[in-house]
Amino acid sequence: MRRAALAVAALAALGAAAAAWAQSAGVDARRPGSAYTSRETQAMQRDDKANPGMLSVLEGEELWKAPAGPAGRSCASCHGADAASMDGVAARHPAFDATRGEAIDLAGRIAQCREERQGAPAPRREGRELLALATFVAHRSRGSRISTGEDARLAPTIEAGRALWQARLGQLNLSCAQCHDDNAGRKLGASTIPEAHPTGYPIYRLEWQDIGSLQRRIRGCLTGVRAEPFAYGAPEYVALEAFLMDRARGMEMETPGVRP
Repeated sequence: MRRAALAVAALAALGAAAAAWAQSAGVDARRPGSAYTSRETQAMQRDDKANPGMLSVLEGEELWKAPAGPAGRSCASCHGADAASMDGVAARHPAFDATRGEAIDLAGRIAQCREERQGAPAPRREGRELLALATFVAHRSRGSRISTGEDARLAPTIEAGRALWQARLGQLNLSCAQCHDDNAGRKLGASTIPEAHPTGYPIYRLEWQDIGSLQRRIRGCLTGVRAEPFAYGAPEYVALEAFLMDRARGMEMETPGVRP
């Protein structure tokens, strides 16, 4: 047991040394969540015919073209049937909404358009319709570099997210940073702890057997440390997402991601 503990400590030291070298050499040592999955899961994500998240992309494409509301307008009526105008949009969200004077995430923006532009009821958070539309739009950003945080107006939201990230929460008195900053790459049970760069959301998670948002994933972490989760769409989730996307700035989007 002593030898095993020493081996773990040595590996951790080597990892820290490698990260320090990469930083000093100007090399981006950050790794997306997909880098911590098995080769089989990585292959599933890369192959659009095998990636189960592509079903949500296809469903979102149909919803994109479908008329909604009293005016009978679709998303395509304004933005085009091929949604080319959405290229890179997910990589810039959460974004600052000047009209509301606050940050808004991608799902919130879609719901806002649905309600204010189409006159249709806002789709339910974490519901099938909104997830499909968000996955379809985010897929248009696959390969785009994350740029959230370049807008200075997001600074207060990002700092609020950073504070939540570092706060000890729940009955277990743990913070997000303790797992994903201090122990990334180590095991938590049978799972490897990722660095929590949200490059693939919405993701298809094999545990869920379904597509889900970053808010659902954070909610799972909150319940895991026995903390009271926020309501979907809450400002706290938007702040955490803004911080995490800024933390991943420059990394490539890979939606829809596939995770264990």
